[in-house]
Amino acid sequence: MIKRIKLRTVLLGGFITLLFVVLLIRMFALQVVQGDSWHEKGVAKWVKESDIPAERGTISDRNGDPLAINAPAYTVVVNPSVIHSNGTEDMVVEGLNKILGKDVDKLKALVNKKDAKGEYLKNVEVRNEGWKIDETKKAQIDKLNDQLKEQFKNKKKIQETGLATLKESKRYYPKGTLASHVLGYTDREGKAVAGLEIYLNDKLEGTKGHLRYESDTSGDKLPNSNDIYEPAVNGMNYKLTIDDQIQYYIEDAMKEAFDKYNPISMTVIAADPKTMDILGMANLPTFDPNKYWETTDFNNFMNHAVKSVYEPGSTFKIVTLAAAVQEKLFDPNAKYLSGQIQVKGSKRVLHDIKRAGWGKITYLEGVKRSSNVAFVKLGSELLGKERLLQYITDFGFGKKTGIDLPGETTWAVNLPGPVEVATASYGHGVNVTPIQQLAAVSAIANGGKLMKPQIIKEWTDPNTGVTEVTKPVTVKQVISPEAAKETGEYLEQVVADQDIGTGRHAYIDGYRVAGKTGTAIKNINGQYDSSKSVVSFIGYAPVNDPKIAVIVIMDQPDSATVGGGTATAPVFKKIVSQSLQYMGVPKTTTTTKPETDVKKNDAIKTQNRPPAPDLVNKNVKEAEKQLLKSGIAFDTLGKGTSIMKQFPAKGTPMSPGQHIYLLTETDKTMEVPDLTGESLRDALDVLTLMKVSVNVSGEGYVASQKVTNQAGKRVVQLSLRSSDDPGTGEDASTDTAGGDEGKGHSAETGQSSSGKTDGAKNDQ
Repeated sequence: MIKRIKLRTVLLGGFITLLFVVLLIRMFALQVVQGDSWHEKGVAKWVKESDIPAERGTISDRNGDPLAINAPAYTVVVNPSVIHSNGTEDMVVEGLNKILGKDVDKLKALVNKKDAKGEYLKNVEVRNEGWKIDETKKAQIDKLNDQLKEQFKNKKKIQETGLATLKESKRYYPKGTLASHVLGYTDREGKAVAGLEIYLNDKLEGTKGHLRYESDTSGDKLPNSNDIYEPAVNGMNYKLTIDDQIQYYIEDAMKEAFDKYNPISMTVIAADPKTMDILGMANLPTFDPNKYWETTDFNNFMNHAVKSVYEPGSTFKIVTLAAAVQEKLFDPNAKYLSGQIQVKGSKRVLHDIKRAGWGKITYLEGVKRSSNVAFVKLGSELLGKERLLQYITDFGFGKKTGIDLPGETTWAVNLPGPVEVATASYGHGVNVTPIQQLAAVSAIANGGKLMKPQIIKEWTDPNTGVTEVTKPVTVKQVISPEAAKETGEYLEQVVADQDIGTGRHAYIDGYRVAGKTGTAIKNINGQYDSSKSVVSFIGYAPVNDPKIAVIVIMDQPDSATVGGGTATAPVFKKIVSQSLQYMGVPKTTTTTKPETDVKKNDAIKTQNRPPAPDLVNKNVKEAEKQLLKSGIAFDTLGKGTSIMKQFPAKGTPMSPGQHIYLLTETDKTMEVPDLTGESLRDALDVLTLMKVSVNVSGEGYVASQKVTNQAGKRVVQLSLRSSDDPGTGEDASTDTAGGDEGKGHSAETGQSSSGKTDGAKNDQ
C-alpha cells in the first residue's frame, strides 16, 4: 500500500516536473527565441498610425480670382442590412434615383447586395453618381434621411436609416469651362490628368504627413507614448498670367463666331507682347473640368494652342516682311507686276488670289492686298534661301517655345528647293503652332525681341509664405527696334486701308491696329480640298504702344467662301476692343452717340474725326513716313520727289480708313496711273485730284481704262465689272493651275499634313 502511494507520488511529481520543464522551455522560446517577433505583434496592437493628407495647391488668375480650388465633397453610402431591417428599400431607391439620377435597377442591386455568406452588407458606396457630390446634393440626401426617420419615429425600430454620406475633398473649378484647356483637371480619385494640373502636379500635390503613437486597449494615447509626427507639406499655390476677364471676352467672342460658322475647332491666344504673359487661351469645343466625364469626344480636351500644327498661309508673310525690312530690301514704293510669277530655277508658276493681278502695283499695296507674288519676290528673290531660313528660325519656328504647358509640339523647318523657298515666303510648306506665331508677331510689336511665352506669374509656398515671381525671358533680338516699328506700320496699313486692306474688318475706331489675315486650303488624305480651309487673323494694338497681341484660328468653317478677314478678323476686333477698354487704354479719337438733331450730330462727328495732315511741299519719303506713323492709308502718284498736291486737303476731317492721295507731279505732266482693280471711289478720287474728266460704264471694280484727248483735255474711260472672285479684298492663297497655294492643315489633328504643296514636296 505504502509502495503504491510512493509510486504515485513519484509519477505525479515527475509529471509535474516535466510540465514545469516544458513550460520553462516554452517561455524561453516565446520570450527569448521568438521575443522580437512577438514584441512586434504586441506593439502593433497598441501602436496607432495614420497618414495626414496634404492640401493640394490652388490656381488663380493674375488678379487672385480662384480658378482651381479644393472644396468639400461627400460620398453616398448605403447599408443594405439596416435598410432591409427598416423595410425602406423602395423609398431609398426612389429617393436616390431622383437626387443622383442613378438607374433604378442599379440602385436596387446596391441595397440588396450580400456577402459570400448570404448576409446583407453593412456599407456600400453609390458610385459613380454618388461619389464626391457637392453641398447641394448632400443637403438633398440629408432631407431624404429625415424623411426616412419619420417612417419609424414612433416605432421601436433601429434609429439608423441605412443612408449616410462620408465627408471627403475634391478639386473644384469655380468658373466652369473658363480656361479649361489651360487648367486641365483631376479625376474623381484626385489624380491629375491634363493641363497645368498634371504639368505642375509634383508641386501642387505636396507631401502627405504621418502620425504614430502608442495607445491602450480603448485607443486612448498612453502617457509615455513614443510619438512620431511628420507634418504634411501642402502644395504650392500658383497665380497665372491669365486675366479671367480677358479670358471671358475671348470665349464669348469665340462662341458667337463658332455658332455662326460651325467650324471643327477654334483657337484663340492673347498675350502682352512686351512680356509674353499669356492673358487668355481658349479652344472650342471645350469641356467642364467639374464634369469631365460628360465629355465623350476626346478631341474636345485637345489644347490646340500648343499641341496642333498647321500651315499658316498669309499670316506667315509677317516673317518675310520683317526680314526684308531688317535687311533694307523692302521699298514700299517700288513696283512689280502682280498676278503671277515663275520661280527662278524652276518651271513652277505661282499666282495671286486674283490670277489676273492688279497690274503694276507698289510693294506696299502688295502687302495690303496680300499678294503672293510680292512675297515670293521678297523672300525668294531678294532675301534668298539662307537668309529667309535664318529669319524663320530666329523668329522661333521649328522649335518649342518652352511655355509651361504639357504636350507642346513643333515641326522642323526645311526648304530643300527653290519652290519650297518661294511658297514658304507666303506661309506654305511650313508648319507652325499658334503659340509660335503669337510669339513671332509679338516680337514685331515689342521692338524685335523674341520672348518665351509665360503662363505662370508667380507661386507661393503656403508652408513658408515665400513667393517667387516669374520674370520675362528674352530668347533673342531678332530684328532691330527700328525695323520692328517700320514693319508694324506696314501691317497697320493692312487694317487701316478700308478699301483694299485684307484686314480691314479688324479696324477699331480709336485704336491703331496692326495685323494680317490668313486663309489656307486643307489637305485631306494627301489631296487639297478647296471646300475646306483653316482661316486666321493675327495682330496687335495699339501700334504706338502695344498692350495686347491676339491670334484667332478657325478650322474648317462651314462656308468655303469665308476667309481670315471675314471670319476671324471680327473676332479679333471684338476681343481687342473690349480688352483695351478694360485695361483703361485711352482711344486716340472719341466716339459720340447719335443725336436727334442731325445737323448737330454731323458737326460733332466732323469735330471728332482726325484732320488730314499738311503734306504739301514735303519730301515724299518724309510724308510717307509720317502717314505710316499715324496709321493713315495712302497712295503716292507720280515720280516726283516732293508733294505737289494732296487729297483730301489739309485739315479735312477724315473718315475711318480713308486714303490720302499724294500727287508728286503737275496735273498736265503726270501720266494717268494704272487703275485696274481699283474701286470706282478710289479711281474717281485719283482722277479728280488730277483734274481729269471721267466717263464710267458698268458696275464694280475697274476692269480696264482708256485715256483719250478731247478738245485739248484728257478724258479717261473706265470700264467696270463686278468681281465674283472671293479673294478680291479678302486674303486667301490659291493656285488652281497645278496646286493650291492656300493649302493649310487641319489645326485640330495635332499633326501636319504630308503631300504636295504647289507641286512641291511638303518637307517635314
